[in-house]
Amino acid sequence: MKTANQSIDSEHINWGLLETLIRETNPGIPNEAMKVRKFSEGYSNHTYLLTFGKWEAVLRRPPFGEIPAKAHDIKREYKILSRLHGVYPLAPKPYLYSDDPAIMGKHFYLMEKKQGVVINDALPETYGSSDLVGPAISKSIINSLVELQKVDYKKANLMDIGKPEGFLERQVHGWIKRYSVSKTHDIAEVAELEAWLVKQIPKTVDTTIVHNDFKLNNLVLDPHDPGEVNGVLDWEMATIGDPMSDIGAVLAYWGEAGDPDMGISLVTNQKGFFSRREMAELYAKVSGRDISHIDYYTAFGFYKLAVILQQLYYRWKKGAADDERFAKLHIPIANLFDLANVTRTNKIL
Repeated sequence: MKTANQSIDSEHINWGLLETLIRETNPGIPNEAMKVRKFSEGYSNHTYLLTFGKWEAVLRRPPFGEIPAKAHDIKREYKILSRLHGVYPLAPKPYLYSDDPAIMGKHFYLMEKKQGVVINDALPETYGSSDLVGPAISKSIINSLVELQKVDYKKANLMDIGKPEGFLERQVHGWIKRYSVSKTHDIAEVAELEAWLVKQIPKTVDTTIVHNDFKLNNLVLDPHDPGEVNGVLDWEMATIGDPMSDIGAVLAYWGEAGDPDMGISLVTNQKGFFSRREMAELYAKVSGRDISHIDYYTAFGFYKLAVILQQLYYRWKKGAADDERFAKLHIPIANLFDLANVTRTNKIL
């Protein structure tokens, strides 16, 4: 933790002006110096923990450097949370939004700090063994997803965040286009996979809020009860569409024992955690939805994750990103395409 006048991306952010704005818009903040800690970076927006004594908030901003068009739309994310928090309290409460270039080069927003545990590649020691807590965590992610899908997005005034008609078709063609413009080398069987994704698009039978990045490390779990979710993070891609796309993404990010390198942090490949099949069956039971096309949605989930990593790898290859984590992404990219093909041919259910 550093004070605001110390260097944490100080060449990009004027922490003094930021502190002034926060105090002006949030009366009652303790009269103590602002301290800043940058969270460990994933592949998405950058986040920082800001503290004023016991008062805490989280700042989110796009990553530095060149980013794809329409990506990292912080203003949109802020507007979604402004409407969603009241009907789905697991979504953080937003505090302020600004695009003032004097503060930083890109727009940003401030939101409440959800208290709890975010799991990446290790379980907290206080949780005990994966045999003990794996089932509770497995159930918690399904339950929190289904609760989101129960939200009446029309009553929440969220109709304008997406276009449900043709959602899945746009998603499939859009992600295929993303891959085509960020492709760096040929991978066997990708063309066959893409043709199958286009030809086999299931009919959408329901529309709900779609988080579009629903996964374990976007959940804040209670530090004492791993079966209790205190928050759901990262709403930048939320929209209205086919709810099955979210469970497909959950399963794609849900690593199992024996999976190859997927380019992401995993704990779900440990004993105690449900298998993808068990997760799909639990979703069907809790949601009441027909999951007869779950293989399609999961294969598409693997494909999307591969494309996300491919975009990062493309940026690294052309010198637009100097993060050395990106240098070996070609390995998990190929593995994810293979997992998508295995899923479509061997089936989950």
